[in-house]
Amino acid sequence: MALKDFIKRRRLLGYSQEDVARHLTVDRTTVGRWERGETTLQAHHRPMLAELLRVDEAELDRLLTPPQAAEQPTPAISADPGDFDDMLRRDFLRILALTGSMAMLPVVLTQDGDALADYETMNGHLWQVYQLARTKSSVRPLVTDQLTTLSQAFESGRDSGKLCHLTADLFQLAGELAFDGDRYTEAAQCYTLAMSASREAGAYDLWACALTRHAYVGLYEHKHGEAAQMLAAAANVAGRGDSALSTRHWVAAVQAQAYAGLGELSACQRALDVAEEVLNLPSDSSNGGWLRFDGSRLAEERGARYVELGRLDLAEEVLLGALEQAQLAKGSSYRRRGAVLADLATIGAKRRDVDQALTFGHQAVDLARLSGSGYVARRLQALRTELGPVARDARVAELDAEIAVLT
Repeated sequence: MALKDFIKRRRLLGYSQEDVARHLTVDRTTVGRWERGETTLQAHHRPMLAELLRVDEAELDRLLTPPQAAEQPTPAISADPGDFDDMLRRDFLRILALTGSMAMLPVVLTQDGDALADYETMNGHLWQVYQLARTKSSVRPLVTDQLTTLSQAFESGRDSGKLCHLTADLFQLAGELAFDGDRYTEAAQCYTLAMSASREAGAYDLWACALTRHAYVGLYEHKHGEAAQMLAAAANVAGRGDSALSTRHWVAAVQAQAYAGLGELSACQRALDVAEEVLNLPSDSSNGGWLRFDGSRLAEERGARYVELGRLDLAEEVLLGALEQAQLAKGSSYRRRGAVLADLATIGAKRRDVDQALTFGHQAVDLARLSGSGYVARRLQALRTELGPVARDARVAELDAEIAVLT
């Protein structure tokens, strides 16, 4: 049911849905879902929204409470482009609920092997397109089409194990797209579906990767304790997987991020050491799709963790080396370089070295614009916080405004 008082207050203050979304660092469609009463506002957004609307939290609760009125008919067609994806996710939930029962029935394959091989090839192609695309959102329609195809394949065939594996693969990519676009709730839903499908397929490494990606949602919402619990589960599942794959080492790398957020330097370093053992694995330990961890980004990961822990001396040396590596690497992504530059700018800001913060900060902003990456924009948010004490400098104010436009 629409939140009429909330909408009225927003319009009274002259804000569009885009203005609210920009202030809270969410997607516009998320604000639309709040206003239609389809999803609820997350706790960490409440103080920011109350400030924007110039109300206290008690008044905000009243604005967010749907009116008690007769139910209105639901429009046949929604203007929200995310609704179709929601329907797809619900459809797959229904399918996955049935797969356990399907597995107990006599196996009658109506889906030939060539078709399944084609689906697998298409999944791999979509991961490649995603990694090469400067604007990640451009890949979303292709992923949606492939999910529709897999849904139809479930209806016509009985090889549910293979189809579950392919579905788990593709929903991880769908989650990556949502996460990069700051649609955290949608990302979490996709990763949950990927976990369910992986479990049905008995694919432990795929399952562990879905758990790890889900933990990222908690990390970016600063719920480090919850993320650490999810990652502990991922480590247990990965331990049952293929030891020749890099899964357990990627889990360890993300665990290091959770430990850094909790301020646990020793645990963080131990996790990073486990992650570095990936360098002892054969070159085919990752598949370039749902498992991409090959150790090539270990330096920047270690540097970023040291920044979080306040060890700027250790961080700067590692990150400068990582930046040089990223610039030399063939096909190095804007997203990867942008994240390193944002961390180097943050080090400058923490030291009150305005020139360093501005030099690296502007370069990171340029790459964020070119890529349209929400990931780099989120890394720059940490820089905005650190720039506060020197915000009176006109050059700093200009950089802050550029970052604000990005987010």
